[in-house]
Amino acid sequence: MRTTRGAARRQSKKRLFKRAKGFRGGRGKLLRTVKETIIRANCYATRDRRVRKRDFRSLWITRINAAVRNLGLRYSEFICGLKAANITLDRKTLADLAVNDQKAFAEIVAIVKKSLGELSWYKK
Repeated sequence: MRTTRGAARRQSKKRLFKRAKGFRGGRGKLLRTVKETIIRANCYATRDRRVRKRDFRSLWITRINAAVRNLGLRYSEFICGLKAANITLDRKTLADLAVNDQKAFAEIVAIVKKSLGELSWYKK
């Protein structure tokens, strides 16, 4: 007598189709294409978690640079001055300050300018 996988196969398919919910056409309806699409989607998801971190860091740097240039410094000088002043704020926090609390950010830039002035090689 031939045996089928019955409930196990149905559960397996159900699990796959649940993950393929919202995919268009055969990518959400045909078992073989659903499997292929889910594998590819997982690869993209893994890759793009890294890319998202990269994109946000780039956005924070752009925001900090814009805010710092309004106050008379360049981004690279600002970062160098932060290290010289032993200020350990990350770029995410600095970008948030630059956008939402310009007063506090201006105070940080003033501290950075002062610490840059104390460096022997820096001339502005």
